[in-house]
Amino acid sequence: MLSNEVIQDCIDDISQIMHSQLCVFGVDGTLLADSRSHGEDLKELTEYFLDSPADSQQMKGYCFFKLYDAEEVAFIITAQPDNTDGYSAGKLAAAQLGRLMEAYKKKPDGNQFMQNLLLDRLYEADIFNQSKLLGIPVSVSRNVFLVETEREWDEAVLEMIRELYGKSSRNFVTAIDQKSIILVKELQGADTETDIANMLVDMINVEAMSRVRVSYGNRAEELKEIPRSYQEARLALDVGKIFYSNKKIAAYNMLGIGRLIYQLPSELCDMFLREVFGGEVPKKLDEETLTTINKFFELNLNVSETARQLYLHRNTLTYRLERIQKVTGLDIRSFEDAMTLKLALMVAEYRRINGT
Repeated sequence: MLSNEVIQDCIDDISQIMHSQLCVFGVDGTLLADSRSHGEDLKELTEYFLDSPADSQQMKGYCFFKLYDAEEVAFIITAQPDNTDGYSAGKLAAAQLGRLMEAYKKKPDGNQFMQNLLLDRLYEADIFNQSKLLGIPVSVSRNVFLVETEREWDEAVLEMIRELYGKSSRNFVTAIDQKSIILVKELQGADTETDIANMLVDMINVEAMSRVRVSYGNRAEELKEIPRSYQEARLALDVGKIFYSNKKIAAYNMLGIGRLIYQLPSELCDMFLREVFGGEVPKKLDEETLTTINKFFELNLNVSETARQLYLHRNTLTYRLERIQKVTGLDIRSFEDAMTLKLALMVAEYRRINGT
């Protein structure tokens, strides 16, 4: 519904242009706006006109008009001419207020606006105009967090995030597909993306007993940058699931080698695997061997510490490393071979998950 302030501004402008005294009444007889402070004298005539079947009428030097909304009278407009045609002034006021009513009906809600923005469906001018109508600041530091649940459409997780962050009109919580919940969070003071992501993972794990992955992009300093941040969060989630499956949080600016591999053409990936493995070796590495390799890499090729954490005798670990060398042709006790095997295993996992 139009505010009294908006109605007053509208009739003030028309009154000055058309040199006519204008008033707007509600259907209950309340004076909503008055260009010349004479409206109180017209209440009785307005009530009489409201009960008449006419849509416009002239009485005692005034023109009266009914403005409809969905076939119901919404406002009564009165016009008295000074030096011009009062009928034209009243009709113009009715037309302008009618357009304003329609515009306010089409005013987007914040959630729909944010969904369209995330999916990059808005032109820059639309972003500016709709955000102004909604009272959403344009130039504020924000980031997009993507929360993927283990179950499709986990309503409990969605409501939990809304309860934590959605109460503020400066944050938005929405869903675009069956497994992903999106939080557009305004960053204030000491807020950091890492703290927010950790809070989401811990809270959902404990209170909703649901395991989730959380990703986020680079900060958006303006509303128009939010689609870019969302795409970065989406990429971070995909890359994290493939290459860093043991981590629950993936930041776009910390994807490392995984980002490079994810963007390689499939032909280059297959060529690299053939050079290293001949295309067969990853299938021959059992779970025990892969665990040994990953722990060895995690501990920076430290044989003693790897043996200790795997509860193995040093000679047993040495035997396993030699067996890996025999199978792969790579001695991962050397940095260059270790790096080659690490990259090859990541590429092989990427190709496996992508089903090609």
